[in-house]
Amino acid sequence: MDFLDEPFPDVGTYEDFHTIDWLREKSRDTDRHRKITTKSKESYWELIKSLLDAWSGWVVMLLIGMLTGTLAGVIDLAVDWMTDLKEGVCLSAFYYSHEQCCWTSNETTFDDRDKCPQWQKWAELMTGHSEGAGAYVLNYFLYVLWALLFSFLAVSLVRVFAPYACGSGIPEIKTILSGFIIRGYLGKWTLLIKTVTLVLAVSSGLSLGKEGPLVHVACCCGNLFCSLFSKYSKNEGKRREVSYYFPLKTLRLVLFYVEYHTPWYMAELVPFILLGVFGGLWGTTLLGKYPVLEVIVITGITAVLAFPNPYTRRSTSELISELFNDCGALESSQLCDYVNNPNMSRPVDDIPDRPAGPGVYSALWQLALALIFKIVITIFTFGMKIPSGLFIPSMAVGAIAGRIVGIAVEQMAYHHHDWIIFKNWCRPGADCVTPGLYAMVGAAACLGGVTRMTVSLVVIMFELTGGLEYIVPLMAAAVTSKWVADAFGKEGIYESHIQLNGYPYLDVRDEFTHRTLATDVMRPRRSEPPLAVLTQDSTTVEDVETLIKDTDYNGFPVVVSRESERLIGFVQRRELTVAIKTARQKQDGVVSSSVVYFTEDNPQVAEACDPQPLKLRRILNLSPFTVTDHTPMETVVDIFRKLGLRQCLVTRSGRLLGIITKKDVLRHMAQMMNQDPESIMFN
Repeated sequence: MDFLDEPFPDVGTYEDFHTIDWLREKSRDTDRHRKITTKSKESYWELIKSLLDAWSGWVVMLLIGMLTGTLAGVIDLAVDWMTDLKEGVCLSAFYYSHEQCCWTSNETTFDDRDKCPQWQKWAELMTGHSEGAGAYVLNYFLYVLWALLFSFLAVSLVRVFAPYACGSGIPEIKTILSGFIIRGYLGKWTLLIKTVTLVLAVSSGLSLGKEGPLVHVACCCGNLFCSLFSKYSKNEGKRREVSYYFPLKTLRLVLFYVEYHTPWYMAELVPFILLGVFGGLWGTTLLGKYPVLEVIVITGITAVLAFPNPYTRRSTSELISELFNDCGALESSQLCDYVNNPNMSRPVDDIPDRPAGPGVYSALWQLALALIFKIVITIFTFGMKIPSGLFIPSMAVGAIAGRIVGIAVEQMAYHHHDWIIFKNWCRPGADCVTPGLYAMVGAAACLGGVTRMTVSLVVIMFELTGGLEYIVPLMAAAVTSKWVADAFGKEGIYESHIQLNGYPYLDVRDEFTHRTLATDVMRPRRSEPPLAVLTQDSTTVEDVETLIKDTDYNGFPVVVSRESERLIGFVQRRELTVAIKTARQKQDGVVSSSVVYFTEDNPQVAEACDPQPLKLRRILNLSPFTVTDHTPMETVVDIFRKLGLRQCLVTRSGRLLGIITKKDVLRHMAQMMNQDPESIMFN
């Protein structure tokens, strides 16, 4: 009796911290689709069900987009409000941010556009005084207190309710999408806690961003809706196909809108490339991990040091936006405090008279201090046990450095206009150098150094800024930063975290050029016991249960006999366990001495007193992927990478010799690169 003619729960699922079998999941989905297509011809009801199955992918995409967009909007609004809450409150509506509070005010002026009676700082609200040392100290104290409260709530919620909600989530997401199982990482609790604590962590003023964690939030939304449709919930491979894209025509609003009125010049590629070198060096910074308790300490240090400097006190997104901006007539920033006297004589017609004013020099000192502060504090912040992204902090570091370099080049062009490199730059009445462009290039360089992205980074920067005509400077900086960072190490920050956690991730960019063979990597090795196998018609239920109990292998090859070792197929450990357990419950006569059959023909019971046999043909994979013992490992690595294999069997003339798992491949690659092979902890 083959009781598996009707599938039952748990067959086909995987253990936690294990890799899925992509080929098997693809085969199961093909069988499912074939059955639906066949049944759709039987009745109108089955036809409607087949159409619903076909449309389920679009429904899932729509639901993911709606929920992700809603959560992103709520997070953005909440961060703005709670960030401003550290400095003051809106009297007309306490849930308004500073900007929203002053929108409808008729009492703002051009010079003091951010001041309105409806918005009051805490010192003014509590004491009635907005100026003086006492008011400054009180505002300082409450700023630090709010920051500590937000960070304490964030780390406490993560630690108690959802430990997987910490970090950016991108290393784990990349590993999960490659076929690894991490139960609960994309669960409902993780989604809820990640959303709430992301708001708290960013609002606390720590040097972290929300863009990376939002990827984790979006994937949680995808997993949530996938569980509602059997097409995805019962197939781990199909579930990982759910993704979404943003066509170019949807890029209406951008995060940091940029509109420069000055073209860039070829000579400026030199400072652009130097910014790329800086970005590459930033990308090689060693980011450490610290205990949860240090969240409070780092937050306190961050708040105490950030408050006196206006460029570190404000949110990082606002800082980047100001650094990217070109100085126009409506700008009131210190960075735009240039001396514009129309009565002054011009040295040359091509260069306008724009010497830096006292505000610019003051801003340069503050930016220099902010740069040092951001570099140091980000190193300590990124590894903490709270939601934390690296995109925005990296962009901030690069934007600060870029703006400083841009202002320096701008003033050199003004004061040394007769130098040969500046002679042919300027048009009459236009600025020669745009410092905001240098900030954008610096941001791209630092982000490229951390992530090792090039073309995709330039596209991201274009999407964030809308600056299409500046692709060449961005590409020059991004490529340079990647070259410099690669000189110190090939892995980006996310790949480094994957390696640090020991996840079985095969990067498509990893090259394997060594001359080893499959026989050098396969198990068992010469010093190891023989390979654990099952025979097609001579293994008892007790033998199988003992093998499962004594080993921790994910599956077992099935051979004709132990003497011939002719390969028949491969059976998964979990499916074997569930099948035997279910057979004992549902099939009469199955006992420990029952013989397990993997053959196609029905087993014959010789005598009435013999125990009932157990046929498990249906859970046997009859086409496991095999290679010969002389297959080059370069080919094996390529096969694992492109087909997403969990394991492959090594044979010679049909005779089973050994097995190679994904963990074996990764450990062999690590060993060939003089790394610790034991760092790969999962299969």
